[in-house]
Amino acid sequence: MRYLPLTTDDRTAMLATIGAASIDDLFVDVPQAARLDGPIHGLPGHASELAVERHLTALARKNTVAGEVPFFLGCGAYRHHVPASVDHLIQRGEFLTAYTPYQPEIAQGTLQMLFEFQTQVARLLGTDVANASMYDGSTACWEAITMARRVTRRAKAIVSSGLHPHYVSVANTMAKFTGDQLETGTPTLTADPDTADLIARIDDDTSCVVVQYPDILGRIADLSELAAACQAKKALLIAVVTEPVALGAIRSPGEMGADIVVGEGQSLGVGLQFGGPYVGLFGCKEKYVRQMPGRLCGQTVDAEGKRGFVLTLSTREQHIRREKATSNICTNSGLCALAFSIHMTLLGEKGLRGLAQANHLAASAAADRLAQVAGVELVTPTFFNEFTLKLSKEARPVVRTLADRGILAGVSLGRLYPGAEALQNGLVVAVTETATAEDVEALAGALEEVLA
Repeated sequence: MRYLPLTTDDRTAMLATIGAASIDDLFVDVPQAARLDGPIHGLPGHASELAVERHLTALARKNTVAGEVPFFLGCGAYRHHVPASVDHLIQRGEFLTAYTPYQPEIAQGTLQMLFEFQTQVARLLGTDVANASMYDGSTACWEAITMARRVTRRAKAIVSSGLHPHYVSVANTMAKFTGDQLETGTPTLTADPDTADLIARIDDDTSCVVVQYPDILGRIADLSELAAACQAKKALLIAVVTEPVALGAIRSPGEMGADIVVGEGQSLGVGLQFGGPYVGLFGCKEKYVRQMPGRLCGQTVDAEGKRGFVLTLSTREQHIRREKATSNICTNSGLCALAFSIHMTLLGEKGLRGLAQANHLAASAAADRLAQVAGVELVTPTFFNEFTLKLSKEARPVVRTLADRGILAGVSLGRLYPGAEALQNGLVVAVTETATAEDVEALAGALEEVLA
């Protein structure tokens, strides 16, 4: 079924109005060599809606669905059970079709939800305030670095080697346009994070120190000493959380003195969905609230004394003023933020702590079992639900072999750091409440065969 929005008469009338004889006349400024001389190579011709549907369905069947195989992938995206009520509620027309609330007086429900989302995020991250969400964790991390530059009027950011390399890549890309200087590195397969090295590198030119918690290898550091070292040099400490469920079991970065805490909220309410959309979390100390990017919802009262919700301190329009803007992000991940907030509400504080405990117990049992396999060494004895193994063989082909057997074994560090020879044998394994004892045993048995 073809979609033809304009008839031949429509086109003729439009061309006559603008004084063009044909559609080709619209492209006279495009060199002939740059124009297509026929159909795009490799792109099939038009087909009926039914044929297209069947073709796309056949392509989709080639994907491996996380819930159908033993699943141990992680490194910033985690498979958790999302209650069916979350999807049911976010698909209500009031939420699914609602767009960015430019006019707060007609979007009170959306604003109230975002206000509650901010409250939940602030309590989870241990910060005074939180915004109405960012695009994802990586962009939230970059926004935090630029915010630190505005606050400190310095341009050097010291980035922990334990920060997710995709987050580092986004920051490096954006820094090309802002002049920020990023000092980065690659992790080592050791039990201890690079806290001491970070402290030693802080100087009077440092705007911020960026550290992941838990880091890319699953290691958990006490950030208190690092926060004190930053404060002594008037630099800011930015903590990045890619697994928010962890904060149901370990101290929040804000409690340990982090000035800005950002992260990825996908774990709560948002499925993996082959890579997105996700939802970025952003919180900070109250004294920096006017430098915080994005949008902030506040509570107020109207002329009749009734409670109402408004966008406060800055509006969407402020963020489209290019170089004069605090940030150029002009919307937020509203639907994913709603899913996050619903899941958090269903769990409550007690439920979140219970979920975190279930994750940690399952991961600990899995680590103990996998460490018994010949050719496997546990690198990170202290972790939440994600840990790193050192294999006797290069991890990347091992992961491929296990995937062919229907076991998604984890993420090879060789894939994340292709140029780092010392990391080629590293395998990051994530274990959530969705992994069964049978899944772990399947992984252990397969590793025994492959590493023999």
